[in-house]
Amino acid sequence: MPRSTQSAQPALEFIPPALDLTTVRSLQALLPLITRSRTAITHIEAEHVDRLVNLYQQFQAGKIRFLMAFRHPSADDPLCLAHLLSRSVPQTARQRHTTLQTPIHAHFIYDRGIPLWAGSFMGWLYSRLGGTPIHRGKLDRVGLRSARDLFANGSLPMAAAPEGATNGHSEIISPLEPGIAQLGFWCAEDLLKAGRSEQVFLVPIGIQYRYVTPPWKAIAQLLAEIEHDVGLTNTTSSLDDSALYHRLYRLGEHLLTQMEQYYTRFYHQTLPPVASAIAGPDQAGLHPPGSNEEFNARLNALLDVALRVAEQYFNLPAKGSVIDRCRRLEQAGWDYIYREDLKTIDQLSPVERGLADRLAEEASLRLWHMRLVESFVAVTGKYVLERPTVERFAETTLLLWDMVARIKGNSPFKRPKLGKQRALITVGEPISVSDRWEAYQVNRRSAKQAVADLTQDLQVALQGMVR
Repeated sequence: MPRSTQSAQPALEFIPPALDLTTVRSLQALLPLITRSRTAITHIEAEHVDRLVNLYQQFQAGKIRFLMAFRHPSADDPLCLAHLLSRSVPQTARQRHTTLQTPIHAHFIYDRGIPLWAGSFMGWLYSRLGGTPIHRGKLDRVGLRSARDLFANGSLPMAAAPEGATNGHSEIISPLEPGIAQLGFWCAEDLLKAGRSEQVFLVPIGIQYRYVTPPWKAIAQLLAEIEHDVGLTNTTSSLDDSALYHRLYRLGEHLLTQMEQYYTRFYHQTLPPVASAIAGPDQAGLHPPGSNEEFNARLNALLDVALRVAEQYFNLPAKGSVIDRCRRLEQAGWDYIYREDLKTIDQLSPVERGLADRLAEEASLRLWHMRLVESFVAVTGKYVLERPTVERFAETTLLLWDMVARIKGNSPFKRPKLGKQRALITVGEPISVSDRWEAYQVNRRSAKQAVADLTQDLQVALQGMVR
């Protein structure tokens, strides 16, 4: 999430990929230190790595092009993927007596907004690592052209997160964006036009996180911290599932009520009435204080209202999925802040500059509503109830912490670490794009359907890796 902006900025320039293998090797050498210092991950396991060894061998022999479509539950995912490529793949190749050119690495697509909140150095680093940026909320012709060229002609395979952003859930796959499938077909098209015979594949990569030791006490302590912030009093110190679930649900319901009142009173929004229901004991023996169906309906209505507040300011239609609306709002805000129509922003008169700054400041404040929604796109009222594991408790509690941090005006990137984790990476079966080319190239309608089918098959493959 970009920091709050109080002044107009020049237009965001494209950051061209400038792969530097010295930078790649240096980062790979420092990877264990970076992982230990910046994450709670102590161990990374990888399954079916032999599939990637085969793919890299064929890629380096000029037989195929491929893109690794990886799950994106956490901000730690890129480090896990880097471990997979720089450690697991070479190790498996040696075990199989397979010779691969090093370093094992990949070009990748990243959100152009990352350098805005992570700092300009990150843009420089991503460029040297072979990354290419994309604007998520508009038809970014320059970014798409760069990604398309790298897929077909780059010296390395590609990597991208088809979910588009983190969703905070190891076991829920957000709806995939169709851009990855479209890139696959574009690559196949470019190869055919160039008279090249390489086959094109998408490779699903699953990433999940598990706690080494269940951090129930840390979860209870974090719940107590959030309860204090929202004005609730904790009446129990029990760590059993039922007691913690009751606290988690009560906390979520309290925050939901506060936010409903906030938007109805101060933004004059109308929330639809939700029929109340009394929930009895569920199959896990837990007793929620209210109905999970009611909670989910209220949450979805609140997310809709929060987006409408921002959309009304930017004069945008409230159409599409929650994710589509978030992307559209982000781009609208950027258009007000990073002014393509003001090429010489430093030469504006004081009044012109003052008006531009006020516009940027207001746009940044309106994007705050979208950022709240962005954290909850995958939240349901049943995620913990269905499987009350420590991971699901932790993920949901951390999302509530994110929300409270944003409301307090704090950075959501300084998340507390609840306990040591291990990461499990699963390399899925490659999905051939080339085998679907005939269906794609018939006409515009068939192309759209082929992209939708490939996206759905990739979604199913990633969901099938969830344990």
